[in-house]
Amino acid sequence: MRQLDFEKLDVWKRSCRLSCEVYKELNDCKNFGFKDQLTRSALSIASNIAEGEERETANESARFLYIAKGSAGEAITQLYIGIDAGFIEKQKSAHINK
Repeated sequence: MRQLDFEKLDVWKRSCRLSCEVYKELNDCKNFGFKDQLTRSALSIASNIAEGEERETANESARFLYIAKGSAGEAITQLYIGIDAGFIEKQKSAHINK
């Protein structure tokens, strides 16, 4: 199977691992609205990086990187809220938020 260009990017690999860690950490979370929102924002980071890298122009690629950056900010904010609301242990959030 051929490797796509985005699969070579360390930032894409790290964002995939982040998404997996978020899914694992929230597996037992009973607040389904919070769980859904955080898993979606974490998942969209890697997805937008990949989508941007598969676009035709550098401008389109850059636009999707900015969208991914926004999703990262969203996920970080949700991690902070999750800690304060008691959905995520602070120590585990620090592991996710490397």
